[in-house]
Amino acid sequence: MSANSRLTVAVHILSWMTLVARTRTDPVTSERIALSVNTNSVVIRRTLGLLQKAGLVRSHRGVNAGWTLTRSADSITLREVLVALGEGGSFALHPSTPNAACPIGRGIQPVLSRVYGALDEMIERQLEQTTIEQLLEETLSATPEPNRS
Repeated sequence: MSANSRLTVAVHILSWMTLVARTRTDPVTSERIALSVNTNSVVIRRTLGLLQKAGLVRSHRGVNAGWTLTRSADSITLREVLVALGEGGSFALHPSTPNAACPIGRGIQPVLSRVYGALDEMIERQLEQTTIEQLLEETLSATPEPNRS
């Protein structure tokens, strides 16, 4: 089973846009962002579209087409990004109802619902306390500059 990486891609996009905005005010293209994320620009545009609907980024048309943040990165939380992507809780019950004749099947769903609910609350709290700016600063401090010899 693979984990959903949409949040990771969205955070990468917003962090990269924040870094670029420190030295340039013009919009950035999805193609340039895609080079950093190392994915297809269609994936980037799809994600930017969701972020735009949530009011986190703005698209610009015309000669200087591209994308910009709508507000500072220190005011954008990871929870907002997750909500913009339409992502639900981290854990889910199986869509089929378990066999009620089985001792595990008849009791597992309420037990897991309680555990998953508590985990989701913890995750939501952490996401609400973490901003794009914080992640960018941590990323930059943890990543040494490449040798330019």
